[in-house]
Amino acid sequence: MNYVDGILSSLTRVKDARTLRASSWDTTGRNDDAWNIAPGETRVLADIKGPGCINHIWMTQPNGYRNVLIRMFWDDEEHPSILCPLGDFFGLGNEIVNSYDSIPFSASTHSNNQFNSGCALNCYLQMPFNRSARIELVNEGDTSHRQYYYVDYELYPTPHGEDTAYFHAQFHRENPCDGWGHEIKVNTAEANIINAERLAWDNNYLILSAEGRGQYIGCNLSVSNFQGTWWGEGDDMIWIDGYKWPPDLHGTGSEDYLNQAWGMQQNAFAHNGSSIHENNTNGYQTSYIFHLENPIRFEKEIRVTIEHGHGNHLSNETSSVAYWYQMEPHKPFGVLPVEQRKPVLKDEGGNWIIDETNQTPSSDLVLNDEMKQKKQQWQEKQ
Repeated sequence: MNYVDGILSSLTRVKDARTLRASSWDTTGRNDDAWNIAPGETRVLADIKGPGCINHIWMTQPNGYRNVLIRMFWDDEEHPSILCPLGDFFGLGNEIVNSYDSIPFSASTHSNNQFNSGCALNCYLQMPFNRSARIELVNEGDTSHRQYYYVDYELYPTPHGEDTAYFHAQFHRENPCDGWGHEIKVNTAEANIINAERLAWDNNYLILSAEGRGQYIGCNLSVSNFQGTWWGEGDDMIWIDGYKWPPDLHGTGSEDYLNQAWGMQQNAFAHNGSSIHENNTNGYQTSYIFHLENPIRFEKEIRVTIEHGHGNHLSNETSSVAYWYQMEPHKPFGVLPVEQRKPVLKDEGGNWIIDETNQTPSSDLVLNDEMKQKKQQWQEKQ
């Protein structure tokens, strides 16, 4: 039974549940149906006592897609299980809005492929809880943020079972990725190094590192294509319950992991596609993949990675949101400060504006002999 069949079949059975909503409606009865969140302010959008399950979240706002964080806590936990910039959580990277549709997320706007414009955002992933659920927005920008929202949920007379997994989402970014040969074009002999074992474990772009028992259900991946040619060709490598070689899941290329081929096409399907395509944005790309019928299960830990260019030779800016369910407690995780989350912009001439003060910290990459040799070969060809 697939995900959609499960939705439709559940409608034929009456469930012992009470349906409720938390929203930004104007309690005076007038039409000022949004909340204004001041700079530096945290607002609680929903504080629900369980047991229950959130089934749908709708939000719309004029801007704030990287300045504003969405946080969610289950069962009075200390550390949030969801901690993401607002736009990225809903599948839109780099403060760009666009209309797209998938099973877990959708977005709709009049201002396709524009920065910081009004956009409707939806999430349909189920988020169960037993004792409590708390959803917060944190405005880390320097202007007031105006937010409309619905949180639709159910309450149940009895708790969820002990095998219930809780929803999690984590944002990650590397600006830039630590590439060993960014000058080298993808799919050339000079880019084709051996990337294996601990070299891959250490240097691949990290989408998710989690501890506990659960299942990874997918991610979105955003790229600012500094080099300007094809940004992909990076194999996905996913380790389950510790390091080994080869990893438990080893893919064949970026577009292959995203379930497309021969690059990324301009489409947005139920399970995979691009919410933002670089052909429409002069270099910004956000693509997504969801493992709904084939979640990647782990008992102790999981490490989800992908190469940035083959063998990690590219130094493009890359960010992501990983989505997974797991038993609590989870390993706590943080988020970059707002200055290091902002998109890399271009000047009027179309050149990337590189602000080194707000780049993310990177490790000191040590070039091995093969990397040095390939770089030398590329220089000699120019």
